[in-house]
Amino acid sequence: MRNCFIGFLAALVVTNAVSAAANDAKEQAIKKERKKYAGTWRATSLEVDGNKASEDDARKIAVVNREDGTWIIQVDGKEIHKGTSEIDPTKKPKTIDFTPDDGPEKGKTFLGIYQIDGNTRKLCFAPSGKDRPTEFSSNPGSGHVLVAFERVKSE
Repeated sequence: MRNCFIGFLAALVVTNAVSAAANDAKEQAIKKERKKYAGTWRATSLEVDGNKASEDDARKIAVVNREDGTWIIQVDGKEIHKGTSEIDPTKKPKTIDFTPDDGPEKGKTFLGIYQIDGNTRKLCFAPSGKDRPTEFSSNPGSGHVLVAFERVKSE
């Protein structure tokens, strides 16, 4: 009986150690990804529920992402919304959950996926309360928003 108990405790300790290491690795991955994500990003294309916006309209939108997970959306250089986000770069596809701090959607969480490739980024998200997208698409009736961005070079 005692050997079973010792074996159980040993397994529990190993499981906790592995779990702690995995959490540490995830936190390091998030910090590294946040550095890649930080900066100002200008929209290059925008599609909402299958409807494509003109390139001129899309390019009016910019998002400023900070390493602490806060963000600001600007249209024509004017702040229109701000909020916070949580990312998980260890998932496939990478996931993002963001919550506006103001406006009619204040406090609601939007589930999305994202991809960063150098100075380009894609984001696809669902309306608040809906399931996270599994692919980068915005088909009619999905409610999904698909946005492509390019990094704005620092001056």
